[in-house]
Amino acid sequence: MELIITEKDNAARRIAEILSGDSMDSSRENGVNVYEWGGKRCVGLSGHVVGVDFPPEYSDWRDVEPAELIDASVEKTPTKENIVATLRILARKAERATIATDYDREGELIGKEAYEIVEEANDDIPIRRVRFSSITENEVKSAFDEPDELDFDLAAAGEARQIIDLIWGASLTRFLSLSSGQLGNDFISVGRVQSPTLKLMVDREREIEAFDPESYWELVADLSKTAADGAEADAESGEDPTAPFEAQYFYRDEDDNEAERVWDESTAEGVYETLSSADSATVVDVNGRTRTDSPPTPFNTTQFIRAASAIGYSAKRAMSIAEELYTAGYITYPRTDNTVYPDDLDPEELLDDFVGHPTLGESAESLLEADEIVPTEGDEETTDHPPIHPTGEIPSRGGDVSDDEWEVFELVVRRFYATVAEPAEWEHLKVVAEVAGEERLKANGKRLVEPGYHAVYPYFNTSENFVPAVDVGEELALADAELEAKETQPPRRYGQSRLIETMEDLGIGTKSTRHETIEKLYDRGYIESDPPRPTRLAMAVVTAAEDYADRVVSEGMTAQLEADMDAIANGEATLEDVTDESREMLEDIFASLADSREEIGDQLRKSLKDDKRLGPCPECGEDLLVRRSRHGSYFIGCDGYPDCENTLPLPSTGKPLILDEECEEHGLNEVKMLAGRQTFVHGCALCKADEAGEGPTLGACPDCGEEHGGELAVKTLQSGSRLVGCTRYPDCEYSLPLPRRGEIEVTEERCEEHDLPELLVHNGDEPWELGCPICNYREFQAREADSGSDLEALEGIGAKTVEKLANAGIEDVADLSDADPDAVAESVEGVSADRVRTWQAKA
Repeated sequence: MELIITEKDNAARRIAEILSGDSMDSSRENGVNVYEWGGKRCVGLSGHVVGVDFPPEYSDWRDVEPAELIDASVEKTPTKENIVATLRILARKAERATIATDYDREGELIGKEAYEIVEEANDDIPIRRVRFSSITENEVKSAFDEPDELDFDLAAAGEARQIIDLIWGASLTRFLSLSSGQLGNDFISVGRVQSPTLKLMVDREREIEAFDPESYWELVADLSKTAADGAEADAESGEDPTAPFEAQYFYRDEDDNEAERVWDESTAEGVYETLSSADSATVVDVNGRTRTDSPPTPFNTTQFIRAASAIGYSAKRAMSIAEELYTAGYITYPRTDNTVYPDDLDPEELLDDFVGHPTLGESAESLLEADEIVPTEGDEETTDHPPIHPTGEIPSRGGDVSDDEWEVFELVVRRFYATVAEPAEWEHLKVVAEVAGEERLKANGKRLVEPGYHAVYPYFNTSENFVPAVDVGEELALADAELEAKETQPPRRYGQSRLIETMEDLGIGTKSTRHETIEKLYDRGYIESDPPRPTRLAMAVVTAAEDYADRVVSEGMTAQLEADMDAIANGEATLEDVTDESREMLEDIFASLADSREEIGDQLRKSLKDDKRLGPCPECGEDLLVRRSRHGSYFIGCDGYPDCENTLPLPSTGKPLILDEECEEHGLNEVKMLAGRQTFVHGCALCKADEAGEGPTLGACPDCGEEHGGELAVKTLQSGSRLVGCTRYPDCEYSLPLPRRGEIEVTEERCEEHDLPELLVHNGDEPWELGCPICNYREFQAREADSGSDLEALEGIGAKTVEKLANAGIEDVADLSDADPDAVAESVEGVSADRVRTWQAKA
């Protein structure tokens, strides 16, 4: 019996289908899927099934000084005990084992973890390693025909990262959390990679806050041809040659460069007077040229994330979809630095696979008409994985893949198309005209004359700007001069894709971890919105680190450790060398922190309090602060407690963030609720409390109306939630949920079955017909019963997520409600702790 071990269950199923010719049987052991055929068994892990941690005696934060963790021993313990147990059982029965985890540093470490579990259970078993970059029939079968050995150096590099991240994260997190008194769920998280990444965003935010805008002025006017023969000259372009075109005023600055911004208002007004009083301009210069627009290079991970971001996908979402497409065999491995296709990739053969496809076939056919197909190449060439490209297997939209998955798949396909397409050709025309012999206007036209790769890759801007052909000395009509006052703008916040590119440039993190680092910052409440913006907590943590231990947020230190781990992978250093060096770095940092613990704690406490302050308590004048109950929910409480017990509720969904906007009536900062990257504005908590109460009555309560006269009414709670509930509450607790947002209209239409008015919800252009609240709730319950899993009835949970949750032991809403969000996030790939909390609130 041969035991085949993959990184995930969906990869195990796909490989089993390929190797068995779709004849495998499936069974469950300890809640783990096992695929069996012809003397082989295949089982999927769930990523890392073994984790590193400190021995139990180091678990008490108050009894163990953070610095003691630096030299503490590190243990390996199972994190997915049911999978580990299954692996041991299967290994004892096996005569050979094959590791088929992903082919990168992390996958090699996961493979080594499986290797050690198998070897411990059966020390006589031969263990081999297979590697592939796409889970397609040809590549998988070729890999199994030519097995290799596990790369222990590469695995050691991954293990070094685990150990270093544990020691740095645990010791510094404990130090800052204990110093500031932030324990429990509100601990202050610090990480070797996340802290330098956070500093990048904090530094940019400081630039934005410190930015002092300068005023300047720009001037434009419309020019147009008046020559009668212009129509013939420009007929080919399809544009009206006499149509006005915009020209901009410019001058030569002290460095003899063209400048459009006028920094002196009186000068700008003088130019405007000249332009507005003139009715013509004379062409003094015409410069036409042709520019070649080269096709893009093949996708590596960073450039893929950037392109996916441009069509609306976050870094984490893009990578999650790409991994699903890879596992299903539609694209190659999505974690790669390579930008050069391998020699054995035949572009013509791959294009042939798409010929005849209703969406992608026409482009493939046009590319095959070229005399020669030569792909572009980037600067980075590696030997582990090719650039991201399609495999030639094509899914059906809405059948094999969702709409989002298809959109990302098409992006990958069309990027491959672009890399084998012809360059595009642009015609540029610059016209300079003089007004009153002293002021100059310029117009820049461009026209796409050969679309080239743009015809098959429609993701880049190809907008044209028409400027007609003119001659030097020609008189042009001038009209509609405008003077516009502007201000210089602060630098823009990093978008996720730009942040990942910057991390790559600085050597922070790896292609496999950068998008995960950003998601951790969201989960920890350090950043919000998209593009990400650091919260006040983030500003406080970075400032404290800069003041007392700058190396914690130094990208140079992190980049050096990344280089050291590369050295391990290349056999130039050992795991012990690098982890010892890292411990020495950390000891130096703690030496600088030791004498400043009280100051750091005071600074963090003050900043953390500022981060929670909404304004004065209306009852006693002390500060109202966002607080967290022992059960994990958030509320607003008075800082004067216990003398003042004034509290206000907050929505149960998400984490509150305090906005800069103040309520004019109450002088309190408004609140926004953050659930993952999704947000909604709660507003002023006092306004919400004032709005609470009963609205219009709808009819008799079905539970107590006949006997006690109870009626159903639209109710608004102090937390902002709305419902249809009985007026006899708490004696009668009958209630039905209503949407939180939108104006609720009680219509004249009535439900024949329940004699209740139908409701409309106005939240956008078209109102939502909620209908009878009882019928609406019944329909929801019916959808829940028909879904096959009450988990799928929760908004935001699809069939694939249900499968992932089931593999983690969460099979229904009850399991989800009782689960620890952080534990679920660790177990289920692509799911954050905040998202779990959102589902729990809906449950």
